[in-house]
This record gives sequence, structure tokens and C-alpha cells, in this order.
Amino acid sequence: MGRISLTALNVRKTAVAKLKAKQITQQPSWLNIAGDIPPAQILIRQQPLQHPLTKVRTRTLPSGKTEQYLQVVEPRKRKTLKDRHLFMPKSLQYEEDSLRSRFFSDHPWELARPRVVLETSGDQYKNADWSTGLIQPGIPLSGESVVQRQLWLLQNVPDITVAQAYDISRKEFYALRRQEETRNRIAAEEARHMGAQFGKSAIQISMKIENAMYNDWERWSRQVVADQGQRAAAFEGTITKAEDETLKEVASTEGQPERPAIGTGVFAQQQKLDSRSLRRTGNSAQQAKGGV
Repeated sequence: MGRISLTALNVRKTAVAKLKAKQITQQPSWLNIAGDIPPAQILIRQQPLQHPLTKVRTRTLPSGKTEQYLQVVEPRKRKTLKDRHLFMPKSLQYEEDSLRSRFFSDHPWELARPRVVLETSGDQYKNADWSTGLIQPGIPLSGESVVQRQLWLLQNVPDITVAQAYDISRKEFYALRRQEETRNRIAAEEARHMGAQFGKSAIQISMKIENAMYNDWERWSRQVVADQGQRAAAFEGTITKAEDETLKEVASTEGQPERPAIGTGVFAQQQKLDSRSLRRTGNSAQQAKGGV
């Protein structure tokens, strides 16, 4: 059995058919009203509209004049679309998105700069004139200034490419950043001359952290080398430097003469000297007995 259609246009038809077949005995009160004023459209979910990407460009005509024209980039159609994505709204595409992603991918440290976020009316960009440059009243210098400047160049300069507009706006940004850093450095030097103290610089703090990490690594490496030496000494049957120093300390406290560590080259030489002295004393004793 087929399902009963409950769309807005077929509800009245279904009610009239059921009334004729005497499936319902009482006429609904809305039946004549729905016939006189039918719904304007079918109340079902429509597929979302596609949002094409539009670009404004300026070109030079053969007559020498320039004109602005609109480029429409249609989104690529997918061959297969899953059911759960069928009625999802499509994302809006703007040309600034690609320009912004390229700039911040080339300058990731610009995102690390502190920003002051204030609740404003949001109209500060409405009065901005990007034809004059990156410096605009009420708008701090940032990567967004580069994006807006590049967009203005693309829309107003005839026959300019994206790479050329990017190079122009990027070089202007570099020049302004250099001026800003020079101004801040001079202001800091003047403040220090007047007695201001700013504490450690970023380089000094980073060097302190680096030295601490190096010292930790040096202590760890010394411990690893000592452990390896002890394992090697236990395997070879020799005495390590630490054990030798301990034996010397014990001998000094007991009043015994210090002797080289067992298993070392110095101890072997000492043994040879002792054997030679014993031989000499034995020979001299034999000679004395023979003389007697």
C-alpha cells in the first residue's frame, strides 16, 4: 500500500476523496478555505542553493578605455552526494578567503601578534579608502590590511594579476612594519635613558631557558655515562673511578698508605716493583750467608 501524501497541495485532494468514499462523515472546516486560497508552494525541503564565487576585475579595452567586469566561478559539482549532505547549506565563498589564507600561510607569526578586541559599531571599514595605502584611520596595521589592499588593487588596477597585487601590498606592509619597529626601538631607548626599566628582553629569557635545558641535558648525560662505566666495570672485573676514590678515602682515614686500584695499570707496575725488591732482598741474603 502506498503512503498517503501529506504535502500542502494534496491534503485537500485527499480529504475530498475520503469524503466522497464516505471514509469520513464530517467535512473539515478548512476544506473550502484551502480550495479558495491554495498554498503558494509545496511545503517540502528544497535543496540548498549554490553560491558561486564572484570576482570583480578591471580590463583594458582595445579602444584604450578601462571597464570593470564580473567573473563568476561556478562551484564544482560532486558526482556523488551522500544523503546526510543533501540538504545541508552550502558554504559561502569570498575572494578574500583565498587571499587571507595565502598571506597568513606565508606570515604565520602575524597571528601571534597581540590584538585588541573591542566592541565597536563595525563600520570602521566602511569609510576606509584602500587606494591611499595600508594605513587607515581607526584600523590597526595587520594582515587584514594587506588583504583589503590587495583586493582593491585587483578590482581597480587594469590587467593586474593576483601575484602582482600580492607583491605590491606585501612590500608596503614590510616598509610600514620596519618603520613601526624602528619607532618602538627608539622610544624604548629614550625611556631607558630617562631611567625606565623593562626587565629582561625576549632574547635573554629564551637564552635562560636554553641554558637551563642544556644543564639538564648535561647532568643526564653524565649520569648515563657513569651508569655505562659501572656496567662495563662490573663485566670486566675492574674498579671504576668512583670506587677507587672511595678506597683512597678509607685508606686515608685508617692511616694506611694509599695503593693504586686493583686491576689498573698502576697496580700492575707496583706489583712488578714489589717483586723486584723481594728478589733483590733474597739475593742479598743468600750472598751474606755464603760469605759467612
